[in-house]
Amino acid sequence: MLRFWLPVIAAVWVAGAAVAGEPLSRPGVDAPELARLGPHAVGLRSIVLIDATQPDVAMSGVARTAALPVNRVLAIDIWYPARPGPGARPVIYADALPAEPPRGPAGFTVKGLAVRGAVADGGRYPLIIVSHGYSGTPAAMTWLTENLASKGYVVAAIHHRDPDISDTSKAGQPMLRRPLDIAFVARTLRAQARSGQWPEVDPDRVAVIGYSMGGYGALTVAGATLSPTGRAARAVPGGLLQPYLRGGPKASDLNIAGLKAVAVMAPAGGGSVFNAWGAEGLAALRTPLLVIGGDRDRTVGFVDGVRTVFEQAVHADRYLLVFQNGGHNIGMNAAPAGMRSRLWDLDWFEDPVWSKDRTAAIQQHFITAFLDLWVKGDASRSAYLTTDVPISNDAKWPPGGPSGYAAISPGGPGAPWKGFPRNHAVGLELHHASAAP
Repeated sequence: MLRFWLPVIAAVWVAGAAVAGEPLSRPGVDAPELARLGPHAVGLRSIVLIDATQPDVAMSGVARTAALPVNRVLAIDIWYPARPGPGARPVIYADALPAEPPRGPAGFTVKGLAVRGAVADGGRYPLIIVSHGYSGTPAAMTWLTENLASKGYVVAAIHHRDPDISDTSKAGQPMLRRPLDIAFVARTLRAQARSGQWPEVDPDRVAVIGYSMGGYGALTVAGATLSPTGRAARAVPGGLLQPYLRGGPKASDLNIAGLKAVAVMAPAGGGSVFNAWGAEGLAALRTPLLVIGGDRDRTVGFVDGVRTVFEQAVHADRYLLVFQNGGHNIGMNAAPAGMRSRLWDLDWFEDPVWSKDRTAAIQQHFITAFLDLWVKGDASRSAYLTTDVPISNDAKWPPGGPSGYAAISPGGPGAPWKGFPRNHAVGLELHHASAAP
């Protein structure tokens, strides 16, 4: 049975595969300071977890509120600090995404730097749960998962097995499954770590990262409560989401206790159209929050979407990073060669304005600063998240500041943001708001 889940979704070795370029997890020379790879080599394992309690949202029929549970099979890719053996070869990830109808799935490969099955390095590290976008896959987010593992995190990315994004009749399914999947995986891995099964995981330091639909799930498990009048409540078939809505008997099943931080990229769920939580639901979120989005996001919206999450999560210490003129696809790798011949395939990955190596490096920098501060307790990282110049283009290089063409900004009053090379903090916004009492 598991043959269906594992051969494609797991990373594979491909001798002599024609995969061009460096892995996006290794940033370029123009990247801000904290984007750089950390000191650890990276290992990779794939496991399968089965949630035998999740309601069967795909069951046929109308009356589903009393539906029997289904065995929800979830493959998990786990990256971790490792000690690869001599001559170990890095992986090539192989997977597929829905193609433009009526074509079948579009396959692709991505060059990685992780080594499958490498021995863990013996350290104990925070756990980061990663949730991809609708119809997505972890193989399209290795720019982040590998990068974080090199910096001393164990990163577990879930294969959610969403319906084809073109099948609108099934669009409500992920609204139930996504938070349930994330909460189940976090609880299971945390319990396994406490029992000694994952000695490299510190179960008391856990954070969640989500992109697009994964952002909806991440915010929900982090404490944002689902509105009884929101789109999610209406869209999930058969009223199966009702027990999990704000005030419902199973609402707490969606939460991860003791979560240290949550970071979301282009999150679905905000604004008046989707309105998954409403102002009351977002105000219930108290977990430190990093929101990242493009102000031309036409998929989930920015003013009435991404920015709404930042503005209404008033009881969380929170940050908003904005790519000016950026769109929705900021959570994906650069488009592989096999996904560049058709516009539909290309648009899974690429932004019309921003180059992917730039969006990846900038996010690696800020997500690292955010997690190091709130999950690892490294107070020095606060300086990378603090500025009195929220619009990056307004900053001025300080007189007497570092010299040289590739000088790095030290930050400070009126200066370019800390850690950015001279002339490379452009087209961005960074906002911060402290938690209200």
